[in-house]
Amino acid sequence: MTNNTPLRLDSLWRGAHVATMKNGRYSVIENAAIGVSGGRIVWIGEAASLPAYQAQQEHDVQGGWITPGLIDCHTHLVFGGNRAGEFEQRLNGVSYQDIAKQGGGIASSVKATRNASEAELVASASRRLKSLMADGVTTVEIKSGYGLSLDSELKMLRVATELGHQFPVTIKRTCLAAHAMPPEFDDKDRYIDYLCDTVLPKLVTLGMADAVDAFCEGIAFSTDQVERYFRAAKSLGLPVKIHAEQLSSLGGTRMAASFQALSADHIEFIEATDVKAMAASGTVAVLLPGAFFTLKETQRPPIALLRQYDVPMAIATDANPGTSPALSLRLMMNMACTLFALTPEESLAGATIHAAKALGMSDTHGSLEVGKVADFVCWDVESPGELSYWLGGNLVKARVHEGKRH
Repeated sequence: MTNNTPLRLDSLWRGAHVATMKNGRYSVIENAAIGVSGGRIVWIGEAASLPAYQAQQEHDVQGGWITPGLIDCHTHLVFGGNRAGEFEQRLNGVSYQDIAKQGGGIASSVKATRNASEAELVASASRRLKSLMADGVTTVEIKSGYGLSLDSELKMLRVATELGHQFPVTIKRTCLAAHAMPPEFDDKDRYIDYLCDTVLPKLVTLGMADAVDAFCEGIAFSTDQVERYFRAAKSLGLPVKIHAEQLSSLGGTRMAASFQALSADHIEFIEATDVKAMAASGTVAVLLPGAFFTLKETQRPPIALLRQYDVPMAIATDANPGTSPALSLRLMMNMACTLFALTPEESLAGATIHAAKALGMSDTHGSLEVGKVADFVCWDVESPGELSYWLGGNLVKARVHEGKRH
């Protein structure tokens, strides 16, 4: 393109300030313009510096702020039924153990998910997905893990895939088959063997998973068992993530970091050795304040330690039927500030650029820069800090996914 050739755009967006979130900071451009072509950002800067251009569409958003589209990097969005009844039981004094004896807990979600048809799962997950999208989310990670058998795990992952076809949102699919013990198994090692020998190879053959996750806790799977599972996943070319150090310190985070895990999630009980390992491996810390709040936990993640070692901190809803029935990522951003003492800037970075890194997408998503996918949100706010300030409310003026307004 010569200096006399106008910039050819599919769309031009202007009339707002932009928090680009480059390098995890607001990195503000005032009175900005964003040029989009082929679903990518091809120009961004102050509108006064915009070169000659030809645009098929122009959008003046008339004030407010533009940020990257929010990224919910940890959800369990696909499941049968719900556990609102258990929530009510707990508030009426019934213990979690007693609920589990009645067939509640994860076991009830597994039963309901196995019994539900794909169409039923698509319908119920769609309602939850629409809530996230209305709140400014443009990318969602969806985990399996309520199937716990090859057929049911595949069903969940097919549903996640279908959601990406039906809605203007990017879906990343994670296999969480190592979530809990299925009722037909009574030996954890034998179940891990089944996952390594049967489930993971089939998922790779069918191209149904973008990553593998596991729940490493005393009530779930040991560090050694998860390590074996991760070794199989990595041998098949699948990146790994981990639920770790939520209830106790077992060393799962350090182990996962040795596999260059994309993220370690929950991590309330991580120690300095875990944080150092995460820093060395580039593993993102995913904070899940919704589960912390719902379970009335008191052990907070060591935020100061994560800052000290410059470990990126992402924030997600952990949307699930049992421990985090959260359908607003912005509410989680507020909770990350009020419960975990993040700053609003850290919180927004946690739902954009760091969340993208937790999904292995930071080269293409999470910040507004030339060459990246044109996923962004126009907000009716006077400062980006308001995204962590307001508890609810409709703040979205426009939601743009891959360059198209929705």
